[in-house]
Amino acid sequence: MTSTDQQPFLSVRDLKVHFSTEDGVVKAVDGLTFDLAKGKTLGIVGESGSGKSVTNLTILGLHDRERTAIDGEILLDGKELLTASERELERLRGNKMSMIFQDALASLSPYHTIGRQIGETYRKHTGASKKEARARAIEMLRRVGIPQPDVRVDDYPHQFSGGMRQRAMIAMALVCDPELLIADEPTTALDVTVQAQIMDLLKDLQQEFGTAIIFITHDLGVIADIADDVLVMYGGRCVERGTKKEVLRAPQHPYTWGLLGSMPSLDGPVDVPLSPIPGSPPSLLNPPSGCRFHPRCTFAEKVTDGRCSSEQPLLQVTDGRGAACHLTADQRRDFFADYAATRSH
Repeated sequence: MTSTDQQPFLSVRDLKVHFSTEDGVVKAVDGLTFDLAKGKTLGIVGESGSGKSVTNLTILGLHDRERTAIDGEILLDGKELLTASERELERLRGNKMSMIFQDALASLSPYHTIGRQIGETYRKHTGASKKEARARAIEMLRRVGIPQPDVRVDDYPHQFSGGMRQRAMIAMALVCDPELLIADEPTTALDVTVQAQIMDLLKDLQQEFGTAIIFITHDLGVIADIADDVLVMYGGRCVERGTKKEVLRAPQHPYTWGLLGSMPSLDGPVDVPLSPIPGSPPSLLNPPSGCRFHPRCTFAEKVTDGRCSSEQPLLQVTDGRGAACHLTADQRRDFFADYAATRSH
């Protein structure tokens, strides 16, 4: 999903992540491919359990190697991460790639000040002195919009509001100027006003540093605000991908239609009811045969020969655009036109 004149900074090829449990093998990610260029934001969207977070924890090497079977390829600036040693990954984490977690209060240590936690990350990767690390922590807190950073640097996480803690997490993630930033639903627990502030902050920092960002969310409204490209995941697989405009304005997969139908429209009639997707996400211990979405798909009966339940649809991608669905291109166009018409009345 990159332009032809820009080589991907991050390249993921046919990634499979399977966990061994007492009940069997969980196929958390089952054949995922995407690219991301510097200065661009990839939005990964899907319901809980679709494989979004597992994908990105695997990129960072934050998985139990004894219980996890991983196959495929992850290249970061040309370096293979899946075969990298733990020492190499520790050197890369925080320095070349970093992550903002969803729950800042759970991710920050309650026993140490905000400044010490930001400073320790900086010292580990740069060898800076305590004085230099403190100055850098103050600088980063100022950069992410914390008032009186020279005073708040000595506060503990519980003394910060939710929005301020998330800003502190962003400061910690960016303290070493990483080239890849993974944001795992960083605005979920925040009110709408603070969400908007955090999104603006990430966009400003990306413009300043040229950072490549993976933004994980279940909220297509957030995706519309921040992403350049969108990857829709379901049951551990990519079911649709394309630019933000392509996926949100002309989606090609029934699951994406369902996601759009289950959220209110700001530019349509206020009395149009939401249309939740029927059923529940599949068990990744024993996923459905064929298309993993077919048990919940209202269009499966439109496909002849029962292929939806027996044959896995391939993700046909042209110029970064594609969807894994057995419906023909004409059927998808017509069915989406009918869907869009019902949403506009």
